[in-house]
Amino acid sequence: MDEARAREILTAAELPAREPEASLLALGENAVFGVGGLVVKIGRDAELLARAERELALADWLAESGVPAVRAAEPKPRLVEGHPVTLWHRLPDAVRPAEPRDLAPLLRRVHALPEPAPFTLPRRELLGEVERWLRLAGDAIDPADAAFLRERRDSFAPAAAALTPHLTPGPVHGDALPRNVHVGPDGPVLVDLETFSSDLREHDLVVLALSRDRYGLDPAAYDAFTEAYGWDVRDWEGCAVLRGARETASCAWVAQHAPTNPKALAEFERRVASLRDGDPEVRWYPF
Repeated sequence: MDEARAREILTAAELPAREPEASLLALGENAVFGVGGLVVKIGRDAELLARAERELALADWLAESGVPAVRAAEPKPRLVEGHPVTLWHRLPDAVRPAEPRDLAPLLRRVHALPEPAPFTLPRRELLGEVERWLRLAGDAIDPADAAFLRERRDSFAPAAAALTPHLTPGPVHGDALPRNVHVGPDGPVLVDLETFSSDLREHDLVVLALSRDRYGLDPAAYDAFTEAYGWDVRDWEGCAVLRGARETASCAWVAQHAPTNPKALAEFERRVASLRDGDPEVRWYPF
């Protein structure tokens, strides 16, 4: 689905579809448009309908639970020409960029929640997409590298399943990074609810620990996060296992872009080499 097709779906949904009434905010698995006081998300195909339904139910549940998060403008998704369409209230302009310390109190509130009664959250399948991403990479990557990542997946999956958590398992955001926090006039708000799941709460905390070591997050910003949250996941004996699983998934995710993006291939090879060398501090980069 390209931008032109997404605008056709807006028209079919009887929503404004032309600039400047409808401004494209993002184009990926979803096309996201700002339309007046709304944000409209259009899923790439009908297979995403169930996820759209869960995301709307989740938004209602978070509202009832008092968690600051994006709010749905309609309770159910529309299915328009085979595409799920969801409508959301547009957030006011950000007053500043989100920082790790803004994420901590939001995660504390999410991690204090029990399982939702109206619906069931899926498990956090961190390694579930590795095979699909490697198949998409095809011959663009070294078969030995693909085999290496499959071996890591097969090693880390049972190790992660056997972990004894420090925190009580339950709802997690699933992609707990500052980019998924919007700091408006009334304070930080969680956005992008698609990865919400139910699993080890430590999943949400390992993300920033890995950002510190691999992606250049300022150690002082990380320390501010752990102080605000009240615990550093690196003190947990299972941290290395979840980190290793996430690193494996991150490498495989980059691999899928290798056939059409030379920079992605170079970054994939850098990441795999660092894992082979057992160096936990080699910097990883976007591409």
